[in-house]
Amino acid sequence: MFKRVLLSLLTILSIAGTALTVTACNTVAGVGADVQKAGGAIKEEANEHK
Repeated sequence: MFKRVLLSLLTILSIAGTALTVTACNTVAGVGADVQKAGGAIKEEANEHK
């Protein structure tokens, strides 16, 4: 009985941890794309004022 409850708990925690990791990766990738886009806009503006 105890082993079954422990196994269930570990399974749930593993799934939750995996879900959080995948979500964090998508969030970091999105931030990277936003920063890259902002950098491109700054570069274009700087080239216009040379």
